[in-house]
Amino acid sequence: MNKRERLEKTFAGEATDRVPAALWRQWPGDDQRAADLARSCVDYQNTYDWDFLKVTPNHNYCVTDYGVQDEWEGNLEGTRKTTRYFVSRSLDWTDLRPLDPLRGALGRHLECLRLIPNGLKDADTPVLMTIFSPLSQAKFLAGDQRLLRHMRTNPDRVHTALNVLTESTLRFFDELRRTPIAGIFYAMQHASYDVMSVDEYQTFGWPYDRKILESIASTWWFNMAHFHGLSPMFQFAPQLPVQAINWHDRDTDPDLAHGRSQINVAACGGLSQWDHVHYGTPTTIKDAVREAITVTNARRLIISTGCVTMVTSPQSNLRAVREAVEATGSS
Repeated sequence: MNKRERLEKTFAGEATDRVPAALWRQWPGDDQRAADLARSCVDYQNTYDWDFLKVTPNHNYCVTDYGVQDEWEGNLEGTRKTTRYFVSRSLDWTDLRPLDPLRGALGRHLECLRLIPNGLKDADTPVLMTIFSPLSQAKFLAGDQRLLRHMRTNPDRVHTALNVLTESTLRFFDELRRTPIAGIFYAMQHASYDVMSVDEYQTFGWPYDRKILESIASTWWFNMAHFHGLSPMFQFAPQLPVQAINWHDRDTDPDLAHGRSQINVAACGGLSQWDHVHYGTPTTIKDAVREAITVTNARRLIISTGCVTMVTSPQSNLRAVREAVEATGSS
């Protein structure tokens, strides 16, 4: 069974030869150049043979060309520290214009996506491109607290910016359709009770998320939504037009079994990025994989973590994830 067959049967809740699995990580330093990011992604995929390859750029890639600046300071998750934001006062939101997807950072990532298939041992490996929600992009432009303050004090200006960021993302989609990706990994960082209220998300997040997700190309057969953080607004999950949903199921509610019961698509999880993959051992990882498979009866399950693998996580632990799904076989 090839990767696409395995994944599509997983989406449909059908039996497979084994449960699919994938871990993803960031590539600090390498993520500043198309060829280096492509090579890092290819080497990683060729080493572990995951069932799909998620390309994880530096999160600011979508706003770099507005003048946002950052630097690498050694964060274990691979994220870069923002040193210059675009928005300092609320009026700055009205200065945004849609970006040209063929230029700058967006253009480099299109080039990266074109390079990746040429280096893969399995050229048919599904590739997902990370797309940040418009509200996430707004956070990258202003910082967490400034965004929230402006949402509450100058909402019209923030809405003006969110419309521009949505349009910019849709223009990027037009060019992504020309690349050989299987779909997108859509990161929703604000559908979280730790960040804002449900009313605020329904006003500033959900309308734009829907517009983005409803514009997914018909040829993209594998799209995943990601709820970031430890207090997800999971009630929105059943409404997402994707094939899989990823959240921190090992670290927050709902757990894997309850979360999967609320959706009609695949649940992507079963492992903690910290407790299992970073601090754990091959034995604890294999135990966790077996538990995830047991509670889901090996249906509509993709083994992964709730977010990125640390850049220093033991390679033996990564190998253990791959070995664990191979050992279980079909159910």
